[in-house]
Amino acid sequence: MLSNKAQYAFRALTHLVDKFDEGPVLISEIAEKKRIPLKFLENILLGLRKAGILESKKGKGGGYFIKDHPSKTSIAAVIRIVDGPIAMLPCVSLYFYEKCKYCDEGNCGLHGIMEKVRDATLAILENKTLMDLKSGQEIL
Repeated sequence: MLSNKAQYAFRALTHLVDKFDEGPVLISEIAEKKRIPLKFLENILLGLRKAGILESKKGKGGGYFIKDHPSKTSIAAVIRIVDGPIAMLPCVSLYFYEKCKYCDEGNCGLHGIMEKVRDATLAILENKTLMDLKSGQEIL
């Protein structure tokens, strides 16, 4: 399940995708238009900037904007930045692997099922980009 933080991030990114060709967008505009608490949004956008998804410009005409064309950033990349692993179990995570405490992966029926769930989820999330967030677009 996506956290509230991730849902806010995608709402903000949707606004930035819609305004991509218009230049930087004030954080207060994003917060107001997308009904996101300003302080929470500041932390989210800062994290996305540090991860290289967004850039910011200070001063007059400043604000946040998507660094690369929205078609170059996958939905999966954003989820990993904001929420961490996409996999439902740490033992099937591609980027955040951890051995389960009391489990033998070779003999665990759940492990194999969760690998399939991860692969099916990633097949969608890795192939959808920020461009798919554009207002009015059907995501699936």
